[in-house]
Amino acid sequence: MPQSIYKINTDSNVFIIGCGSIGQRVAKILIDRGVEIKALTRSDEAADSVANLGITPISGDLDDPASLVSLNLDGHLVFYFAPPPRSGITDQRLTNFLFAITGQPPQRIVYISTSGVYGDRKGEWVNETAEPQPESDRARRRLDAEQQLRDYAENNETEVVILRVGGIFSPDKLPVERIRRGTPVLNEEECGYINRIHADDLTTICIAAMEKGKDGEIYNVSDGHPGTMTGYYNAVADSLGLARPPALTMEQAIEELTPAMLSYLTESRRLDNSKMVGDLNIELRYPTLESSLVALTKLEE
Repeated sequence: MPQSIYKINTDSNVFIIGCGSIGQRVAKILIDRGVEIKALTRSDEAADSVANLGITPISGDLDDPASLVSLNLDGHLVFYFAPPPRSGITDQRLTNFLFAITGQPPQRIVYISTSGVYGDRKGEWVNETAEPQPESDRARRRLDAEQQLRDYAENNETEVVILRVGGIFSPDKLPVERIRRGTPVLNEEECGYINRIHADDLTTICIAAMEKGKDGEIYNVSDGHPGTMTGYYNAVADSLGLARPPALTMEQAIEELTPAMLSYLTESRRLDNSKMVGDLNIELRYPTLESSLVALTKLEE
């Protein structure tokens, strides 16, 4: 597939869908470059929040197609970070967004998906050639969004880059309160592998995907050092001087943990991130759990 280079600069028009933590991090870096950033906002409060960051708010609600009116994204570079709906197996929000685009389509769309589309791989390493096998509706919604974007790109001469992302670290995502409450975890010997990425590294990767990602390609996004959920909780507890959470057997976990948590614990895969590192020329700032926690826990002190 051809590779296009889009150096995001003061001549670029950038539109962010889903201006949460990662969207705001991306915006801050680009605003510092002098780039004009627009973001879709569903409320006056959200509009005020992004405006305070120097982002131009564009009113619209992905759950209300009538509110989107028409989006003129001719020549824009679009970061799509909005989550899908909380139920179902399709992403109607993305459908509504694509339907609202009028005139010429955007130049390129970078979409954050999930590594969950691969399903359970029994701890095996997975690269981007693996056929998706989603086992949860959450992952099915993401895979539906990927396909919608591929179809849109094929019919509208838009470039699309898809990022299949593991679990995201950031200061506001540490499970500190769960650990302090003594919320139980699964016995580590029965845990499958999980994959992680620090929010700062993910931000860098999103921008690199826009600037250097190959059109139509998928990139696994992780630090390349898989671990277990229980190992993560224990490492956070140790780094903060807290008691490790109690451990359950799988039989006990099925009885006590939520279905959502169990879906994370029962799927096991290790993401191969070599394509991301090579194609996007990525040097991770936080390549291991330990390096992430050193930075993250300093903020807790």
